[in-house]
Amino acid sequence: MMELIDKINDLKKRRNAVILAHFYQLPEIQDIADFVGDSLELSRKAKDTTADVIVFCGVYFMAENAKILSPDKTVLLPHLYAGCPMADMITPEDVASLRAQHPAAAVVCYVNSSAAVKAASDICCTSSNAVKVVSSLPEKEIIFIPDKNLGHYVSRFVKDKRFILFDGWCHVHNDITVEDVEKARRDHPHALLLVHPECIPEVVDRADFTGSTSQIIDYAVKSDSGEFVIGTESGILYRLTQLCPRKRFFKLSGLLVCPNMKKTSLQSVFNSLEKMENRIEIDEKVMKGAAESLNRMLSL
Repeated sequence: MMELIDKINDLKKRRNAVILAHFYQLPEIQDIADFVGDSLELSRKAKDTTADVIVFCGVYFMAENAKILSPDKTVLLPHLYAGCPMADMITPEDVASLRAQHPAAAVVCYVNSSAAVKAASDICCTSSNAVKVVSSLPEKEIIFIPDKNLGHYVSRFVKDKRFILFDGWCHVHNDITVEDVEKARRDHPHALLLVHPECIPEVVDRADFTGSTSQIIDYAVKSDSGEFVIGTESGILYRLTQLCPRKRFFKLSGLLVCPNMKKTSLQSVFNSLEKMENRIEIDEKVMKGAAESLNRMLSL
């Protein structure tokens, strides 16, 4: 493994590349990354570097985000078929249909979506800023896509708007049940429960804290508690144990694995850098529309 890592580091220097890894990636991928974080946070960091090449260890929509924010850089996705089932649940045609049914509504698009869907939307949001983004809009009707659970979570804080929620979800978070919570409370009675807003409302109701992956990490780092049950993809536990070696972390469910996030390997990172393969290319018109939606969010 060390020989392969050395080869990756050598190629990275020769290509003037930066390696980004999402919190849900395998430990060895997080270890070789220049930056580890949330998807949009990573794209923004990459934009500010002098790198010519961005190697995004994540899923397809994340690499698209990086290309949208850094159109002049080469963006590589080590495993071309690392996709996102939730992002695939909605199409630009679905957005057009929703607009026709609700012409007075603003379309708010979660960044966990394709560039084409972003281009068909009015503004993007992340799980950490969704409440702020929706609150900033003058429209009283909000079409929230594609994650119904995140949309429901936002609606709790923005009472003066009517939400039309698209029926999409993240299978990792949506599959967490109330029974999982009750079992975790029995097994770890002194632990705090930290969950992602992509979880179903009944799970969010029972959590001690709800937030994005970065917010969950920040909460755990700053908390005086020594034990936590974590309700998001299991890859985050590697980062948590690095930052808080004296604290204990437990998975809320044994099913918290995103197969697409685990597709990236050291070999695939090496291959993409060596051959400069799996480049992200986006249609010019789509790129322009998606950039407008992202930049409206970033301007907040």
